[in-house]
Amino acid sequence: MMNLKECLIAYYSRKGNNIVSGRIENLPVGNTEVVAKMIHEMTEGDVFRIDTVNSYPEDYTETTEVAKKELQENARPELYNHVENMDSYNVIFLGYPNWWGTMPMVLFTFLEEYDFSQKNIIPFCTHEGGGLGRSQNDIAKICPQSTVLDGLAIRGGDVKNAQNSVSKWLHGLEIIE
Repeated sequence: MMNLKECLIAYYSRKGNNIVSGRIENLPVGNTEVVAKMIHEMTEGDVFRIDTVNSYPEDYTETTEVAKKELQENARPELYNHVENMDSYNVIFLGYPNWWGTMPMVLFTFLEEYDFSQKNIIPFCTHEGGGLGRSQNDIAKICPQSTVLDGLAIRGGDVKNAQNSVSKWLHGLEIIE
């Protein structure tokens, strides 16, 4: 059993126009944030919302084009905020939407900003069909001295009813009893 007093739930989530079950909906809370809150309720870990200095467009299609360009350019969007005490955490839940087969480029910025050596990184993502994509491999490449545990992928349209999936995943990882 991991010491969850040293647990951080860091996530990037986009509210507003998102694709859910094949159609665009205006979400008051982003899907990844919904899952992050479930993990928080089950682990009582600290929560950190990853944000960019420059916001993405309101329009979903425009956002996907910006995200595609960032991926093609291997961009590192600037972080709006920073974790002050990263050294105090040994378990980091890392949440994000699957954009173009991996995580948004701001997650690359986040992972490169800190030393994750000897830490356990546990990815979770929301998606509309791509699952975790290659994000776990990307995390392992950026953080070769950390342990990347099995991640959880939840379809965006299913997040509101994902408590059981999250609980089973955390039990399987022996995070919670």
